[in-house]
Amino acid sequence: MNINKELAALQRSTPKELREQYEAVFGEPTRSGNKPFLIKRIAWRMQANAEGDLSDRARQRAEELANDSDLRLSPPMSPSVIGTINGAGRSGGTHHLHDKRLPPPGAVLTRTYKGDELQVNVLNDGFEFEGERHKSLSAVAKAITGSHCNGFLFFGLTNGSKGTNS
Repeated sequence: MNINKELAALQRSTPKELREQYEAVFGEPTRSGNKPFLIKRIAWRMQANAEGDLSDRARQRAEELANDSDLRLSPPMSPSVIGTINGAGRSGGTHHLHDKRLPPPGAVLTRTYKGDELQVNVLNDGFEFEGERHKSLSAVAKAITGSHCNGFLFFGLTNGSKGTNS
């Protein structure tokens, strides 16, 4: 078997042909249609079949390493779960993790816009502007301007600030 010739043939194959080749080489179908992935996997298996697989010693060492390693047995927690564990998000609101750019709940953001002094109350679970609750500062800014804009920029909570907060 000439690996270089086989690899060149794989490069010319369509994804459908590669899936068929994958099934022939591995003995099971694949759902992947990613051509580079399929080529790498098929080439690896063809090389292992032609030149031999891992030695028994190498296989045994790999098993030892796998047994000694700390494997993650569950997926990482989502930010909302972490926020609940750390004590944030107990109010049942939509903001489970406090953004460090925001002042604490109870603070009032002030901004002058078109000659009007605007005030927004920071809540545990959002923001209050003119008696209405909003989930984000961008939603408040959109209610004020009528068009979408970044709420942090609008209220001066980033570099290049426009507003003031108190």
